[in-house]
Amino acid sequence: MPERRTVALVTLGCARNEVDSEELAGRLEADGWHLVENAEDADVAVVNTCGFVEAAKKDSVDALLEANDLKDHGRTQAVVAVGCMAERYGKELAEALPEADGVLGFDDYADISDRLQTILAGGIHAAHTPRDRRKLLPISPAERQAATDVALPGHGAVADTEPAPADLPDGLAPASGPRAPLRRRLDGSPVASVKLASGCDRRCSFCAIPSFRGSFISRRPSDVLGETRWLAEQGVKEVMLVSENNTSYGKDLGDIRLLETLLPELADVDGIERVRVSYLQPAEMRPGLIDVLTSTPGVVPYFDLSFQHSAPAVLRAMRRFGDTDRFLELLDTIRSKAPEAGVRSNFIVGFPGESEEDLAELERFLNNARLDAIGVFGYSDEDGTEAAGYDGKLDEDVVAERLARVSRLAEELVSQRAEERVGETVRVLVESVDEEDGVYGRAAHQAPETDGQVRLTEAAGLRVGQFVEAKVIATEGVDLVAEPLGGPLPGASAPASRAELAEATG
Repeated sequence: MPERRTVALVTLGCARNEVDSEELAGRLEADGWHLVENAEDADVAVVNTCGFVEAAKKDSVDALLEANDLKDHGRTQAVVAVGCMAERYGKELAEALPEADGVLGFDDYADISDRLQTILAGGIHAAHTPRDRRKLLPISPAERQAATDVALPGHGAVADTEPAPADLPDGLAPASGPRAPLRRRLDGSPVASVKLASGCDRRCSFCAIPSFRGSFISRRPSDVLGETRWLAEQGVKEVMLVSENNTSYGKDLGDIRLLETLLPELADVDGIERVRVSYLQPAEMRPGLIDVLTSTPGVVPYFDLSFQHSAPAVLRAMRRFGDTDRFLELLDTIRSKAPEAGVRSNFIVGFPGESEEDLAELERFLNNARLDAIGVFGYSDEDGTEAAGYDGKLDEDVVAERLARVSRLAEELVSQRAEERVGETVRVLVESVDEEDGVYGRAAHQAPETDGQVRLTEAAGLRVGQFVEAKVIATEGVDLVAEPLGGPLPGASAPASRAELAEATG
C-alpha cells in the first residue's frame, strides 16, 4: 500500500483565513491526504496568505520563502500559496515569487487535492489572472443565493446532487445536507470561528477586500447551526462568528434582522457555552441587535466596532459615516444595557488630507470611548483602492509620527480601561495550562488573539476548556490578573489538556 501523501497548512492573517484553512484541510483529508502540523514533515506545504496591508503581505512572502527553504533539507517537495494574497495577485505573485511551486486562487479550492497532486508530480497549474470578484455575483443581494457556481471560501458547500459520505475520517465534519461544510479542525483549542458570510458591499475608499473577496453573501442559518453543533461535538466551548461585515447578515436572505434570530439558537446548542460576534459596522448597528447582544444568555456583550476614525472629514473621505459624538452615543447606549460590555476597534491615522485638527478629534474620541482594545494602523496606499488616487497624501515621516503618537495614547488608554475592571467578577475560559507559564484564559470582553487575556493565580485542578469564575485583582497592561472563586463552574468539564483536546478532535 503506497504511503499517504502528507500536507501541512500554514495560516496567516485573520480568523476568516483560519476557517478557510480548516475547510481546505477537510477537503484534503476526505481525499486521502494525511495532515501534519509542521511543514518540514509534509510533502506539500500550503501557505494560506493574507493580502490586506503591506505588513501582512510581507509576512506572507516570508512564510513562503521559509517553507521553500525546507525543500533543501526536509521532506517538503512543494510549496503552494493560497488565500487572499494568492487570489489578489495571481500570476503577478507567481512571477515575482518563483519559489512558490503553485499559486492557487479561491476557484481552485474545490479541486485542491487534484491541484496539489499535479504540483507534487512536477506538473504546472497556471496561476489565475485576478478579477474583481464583486462582478461574479448579481448586484441585487436577493439574487445571490442562486449563484451556486461561485467559489465562497469557508462556506465549503457540498453540491445538492452529491450524497453525504458515510465513512469520513474521524474529526472531519460530515455533510448534513445541501451546502453543508467539510471542515477539519487543525488544533485542539476550545474556541473556534464560524463563518457567517463572505464578502462586503461597502465601498470604503481605503479597502481592497471586496475586490478579491467579492460581494456580500450570507450562509444559511441551518448551515451555521449545523457547523456549530459539530464543533460542540469536537469539544469547542466558544464560537466566534466572523465575516467581513456581520451586521449585514441576512440582507440577501430577505431578513436584515436574521442575526437577532440566529444568536439565541446558537447559544442554545448543547455544549456551546459562549457565542461571540465580531466585525460589526457602527453605521449598521440596530437597537434590536444591541438588545440581543446585551441580553441573550450565552451571547457575550462584545462589540468589535469598525470605527476607523472619528473626524467627520476623514470619515467622509473614507466613504464612511459617523462622528465622535454619534460614536460616543452608540457606546453609551451599549453600556446602559450592559455596563461590563467589551468594546474594541481599529483606527487608521495619516489618511490623505488628515489635518492636525482631525487627529485631535480622533484623540478626543479615544479619550472618552473607554475601549478595551485598540488597533492603530498608519495609512498606506493599497492597489486598486480609491484612496490610492487621492491628493493630500502625507509624508511617510508624518504618518509614522502620528502612528507612534496615537499608539502610545491607545496603549495608555487600554491599560486604564483594564484597571477599571479590577474588582469585577469575570467568567474565564481556560485556554492554556502550563506548570512554568501558568494558567491563562479569556473573559467575555476579550476575543481570541486581539484583546488581551486573563492570568489566573491558582492552577490546581484547572483544565483547558473549563470556565472559571474569578475576581480581577490586578492588571498587566491590557491583561488582567484574576483569582478563581470556588473552582470551575458547574457543568464546564473538558479534556484535561490540549493534547487530549487534539485527540478528541481526531
